[in-house]
Amino acid sequence: MNKITTLAFASLSALALAACGSSDDASVESEADTVEMPANDAMEPVVEEPAADPDADAVEAATTNPSETVENEADAAGNAAAAAAAEIQAMTGSTPTAPKTPAAPN
Repeated sequence: MNKITTLAFASLSALALAACGSSDDASVESEADTVEMPANDAMEPVVEEPAADPDADAVEAATTNPSETVENEADAAGNAAAAAAAEIQAMTGSTPTAPKTPAAPN
């Protein structure tokens, strides 16, 4: 029984390896079109002109201090949050409470 399973396994392995092979002859030259076609496309000259950027001469960005911009955005966000909190308090009729601070670790 052991000889039959060994023989069957060997024949199945040989058939599986034969199925993985190809029938191409090594003496036939390979087609270079699959390699050269993408390279030829990349080497074509560019005929389009670059587009002009209308904001390229913007002066506002150079005159505004980045820290002032950040502060202005932070103030606007804080004011929006305070307005939203006041609106929610008006809807619920509750009074604001101070947030609880976590206890210090031991």
